[in-house]
Amino acid sequence: MSDPFNRDHVPLVGMPSQLLPNVVVVTAPNAGPMTFTGTQSYLIGTESLAIVDPGPEDDAHFDALIRAVAKRPVSHIVITHSHIDHSPLSRRLSGVLDAPILGFGTTDEGRSETMERLATLADLGGAEGKDLDFKPDHRVADGDLIKGEGWTLEAIHTPGHLSNHLCFDIKGTGAVLTGDHVMGWATTMVSPPDGDLTSYMESMDKMAKREEDKAYLPGHGGVIRDPAAMVQYQINHRKSRESQIRATLDTSPNATPFELAQKIYTDVDQRLIPAAARNVFAHLIDLSERNIVTADRPISPDARFALK
Repeated sequence: MSDPFNRDHVPLVGMPSQLLPNVVVVTAPNAGPMTFTGTQSYLIGTESLAIVDPGPEDDAHFDALIRAVAKRPVSHIVITHSHIDHSPLSRRLSGVLDAPILGFGTTDEGRSETMERLATLADLGGAEGKDLDFKPDHRVADGDLIKGEGWTLEAIHTPGHLSNHLCFDIKGTGAVLTGDHVMGWATTMVSPPDGDLTSYMESMDKMAKREEDKAYLPGHGGVIRDPAAMVQYQINHRKSRESQIRATLDTSPNATPFELAQKIYTDVDQRLIPAAARNVFAHLIDLSERNIVTADRPISPDARFALK
């Protein structure tokens, strides 16, 4: 299957763009190697609104969202996950708009038992871009409904990119807000211990079973018009990456995640190799838990891995 990503997406940064009758997107001015064209903040509703993923703490984006709200009441501020490009502005908006913040939980909540155990044995690194101050006013669990005037969001817990990650089905539209779980321009980074590849693959399988979904509205990049094809492509991509890691270990045993990333990711911007190494590390943890690889010390980014 060919690469389904749209890397030609050019949003009107800071300007509201109507995607559905009750969905408007406003793109933040934080484009970069890890954020593509910027974080997408979504306004749900027409008369009374929810703001999903207000984005980074940025004055220009704050002003853009206030203009897009246009003095309408905001009943909810909803967070897909607590990375610094998605959640920090929620606090300022909550104070100004008198709206509660909703999310799965604090940044470290939802970690798997595996990650909790490994994190006690060695420093797993990570913590890239975490909003450590995030604390929702109201917690949202898998299957919970968030209701406003003329709209309903159903929460889908999708840990993997971050343990507290949620997607949201905009009921009655066929569209799902996917945050960073499924993006329109690239696969997501999975960086332990907050990222968990085993959980990520389970979450992707969960999304693959949602045959009624017609479009994904991601945290970065354009609308995904064929969700089923995108999800299957990304599942296949991760399985292919695992095969690459195993094949590389077969010829270059006792390698670190960074050394493996340098051998495998030969066609990417070299600035992204450290992030690629975190993805490789996530695969190695999953392979270790499945008793396929072994490490020369407690599992860590500096450990050397080999096939069993």
